Amino acid sequence: MRILLFTGKGGVGKTTAAAATATLAARRGLKTLVVSTDTAHSLADALAVPPSGEPVEAAPGLYLQQVDTQRSLERHWGELQDYARSAFHELGLDEITSEEVTVLPGAEEIIALLELREQARTGRWDVIVVDCAPTAETLRLLALPEALDWHVSRLLPIGRRLLKALGPLVRHVAKVSAPEESVLSAGERLHRGLLAVRELLTGDNASVRLVLTPEAVVVAEARRTLTSLSLYGYRVDAVIANRVFPAGGADEWRARWVEAQTRQLADVHASFAPLPILTVPYLPAEPVGVDALAEVGDALYGEHDPFAAPTGEPPMRISADELTLWLPLADKSDVDLARKGDELIVTAGSYRRVIALPAALARRTVASAALQDGHLRVTFEI
Repeated sequence: MRILLFTGKGGVGKTTAAAATATLAARRGLKTLVVSTDTAHSLADALAVPPSGEPVEAAPGLYLQQVDTQRSLERHWGELQDYARSAFHELGLDEITSEEVTVLPGAEEIIALLELREQARTGRWDVIVVDCAPTAETLRLLALPEALDWHVSRLLPIGRRLLKALGPLVRHVAKVSAPEESVLSAGERLHRGLLAVRELLTGDNASVRLVLTPEAVVVAEARRTLTSLSLYGYRVDAVIANRVFPAGGADEWRARWVEAQTRQLADVHASFAPLPILTVPYLPAEPVGVDALAEVGDALYGEHDPFAAPTGEPPMRISADELTLWLPLADKSDVDLARKGDELIVTAGSYRRVIALPAALARRTVASAALQDGHLRVTFEI
């Protein structure tokens, strides 16, 4: 099964690129699911079909799912939410207010990821295409499983012991019921589910495609996004330049756009090499419906195989005495490294990753660290 994620700055056409890719997969005989983690669902609009909370066939071999957040929330988050609602009610909040304040921030995106994992486990699909939220939300979402793992692995065992010892006191002093075992177990299931999502999306058959338009601000954000995705261990296998003006027969106004885009495209090729740069021309009409999207897919990929397994090394490699993390386009001044116990803390720009070291390296001290040719190499003393 091949998993493709599409992200980019808002408004660059990532939904169109995702839907076109999914349509192309279905027309090549691959059973395909296209799903959105963006709360501003527009996949159904692009495919010109009604939205559905369950996979529904939009065209032969092509299935669309826009996750029914409320129903999925009850399944994945129900016991935790029920407890929180009950606790707030005991503190005097009315039922409606309790319901509103117990909605998990970012719940829709998290639930969409959990639903993606459920669909992957069915074995029904040859290709799953994910239309992600704009880059900032996507990066926060993709960083969440590992961040939660750091906190849950440390706090949950302590919390279990404390609740067992202090449960009656909590009820007496705070006038609120302590969570029962089922609530803690629900939290653990949510945690395990998100870790499974991360394993799925960082696996050998998953990759991210960055969608951009050839504009200076958009390209700058895409450069930072590539660095951040690599920091968190997600593999990028292509860059899609959308809405590229054709050069031929341009009037004076369009000629200026062609000139500006040509400069930006040269920067894109220089910045993102050796990744393939795929282009979509500025179309004369909005591509809506499977036929129009199939034409976009053909123009986008040409002779390129969009469903081949990604090649090259994963973003992070660990050997007997070295950890190597690919941080393309990162500047030395923006990269920081710290060691805390059995963990390595890597910061690139405004993003930070806490890497749990394997036992063989956790017992050693860092001998050196250097950022060269886009690779952060950390060596450990033997």
